[in-house]
Amino acid sequence: MTKLQQVAALGQQIWLDSLSRSLIQSGELASKLADGVMGITSNPAIFQQAFQNDALYTEELAALKQQDLDAKSRYETLAIADVKNACLVCLPVYQAGNGQAGMVSLEVSPALAHDAAGTVAEGRRLWHAINQPNAMIKVPATEAGITALTELVAAGINVNMTLIFSRQVLAAILNAHAAGLKQRLEQGLPVDKIAVVASFFLSRVDTALDISLPAHLQGKVALALARSAYADWQAFVATATWQDLAATGAHAVQLLWASTGTKNPAYPDTLYVDELIGAHTVNTVPDKTLNAFIDHGTASASLDGHQASSQQVLSEVAALGIDIEALALRLRDDGLKQFEDAFAKILDITA
Repeated sequence: MTKLQQVAALGQQIWLDSLSRSLIQSGELASKLADGVMGITSNPAIFQQAFQNDALYTEELAALKQQDLDAKSRYETLAIADVKNACLVCLPVYQAGNGQAGMVSLEVSPALAHDAAGTVAEGRRLWHAINQPNAMIKVPATEAGITALTELVAAGINVNMTLIFSRQVLAAILNAHAAGLKQRLEQGLPVDKIAVVASFFLSRVDTALDISLPAHLQGKVALALARSAYADWQAFVATATWQDLAATGAHAVQLLWASTGTKNPAYPDTLYVDELIGAHTVNTVPDKTLNAFIDHGTASASLDGHQASSQQVLSEVAALGIDIEALALRLRDDGLKQFEDAFAKILDITA
């Protein structure tokens, strides 16, 4: 087995945190899937870079600029085509993975982050435009986004909840997902093909905190948060409430580790991959981190069994007067601002 296939055998999917027309048309995506990559995520920053750097967009974008379309419609025409084509390449992985792998994410407009009804409407529109069973609609984990999650799940739409830094927010997402499933079941509709992931961001936590921490805690908080979030997930799926839903064929939310490229050069470049491999999880990695892991990463079960040490780290951080939940909200809002800025640049390109 390849190293990525070894990770899959341990119950974790590795997804690629990049998408471009060249990735698809060159055959590189198909090659990565053969090596064991099992899905793709995208966001406004990823599409901004693709539009700027990939010459395969030039001709179609020029043609779109001759049509009576606004900048957002031109962006969506390009992005939806890429996501649809990536879904087609990933379809065998989806089929082999019981509808829980081989997913490709497309994010709703960052302008809708605090608009639940707008998020649902755009999520439905994008879902039907892509028209592939392994598409995922990406929604930021704001209060409005969590409300939208319930409605999107009830509509049978796959969702990637993003920009999660908080265990409290994760708990709300798990409950919102369950509520959507219940609504769908009450309508007599199937739930066995709905996939939802919760994207928990990591390196940004350590980047924000390390400057304020003693040396023995630096580079430890994101891992402690992730492992504690996984323990929370394990506790949730063991409840009678979830077990009743599982009996209907429903699939649990999968925790997805995001922001897994190491930003501090003092840390191992595969830190947020090596240390978080466990069942029913996903890790979405940028190209550089993927290549590093394939070259010298370690494929071993490393996520479970660290509850006591993780709690110790988080308790020490709290004793320093650091409010992790307050930090989580600030990091989420910072992430939203980054996506808003990237989306504005996309619209400049497509105007």
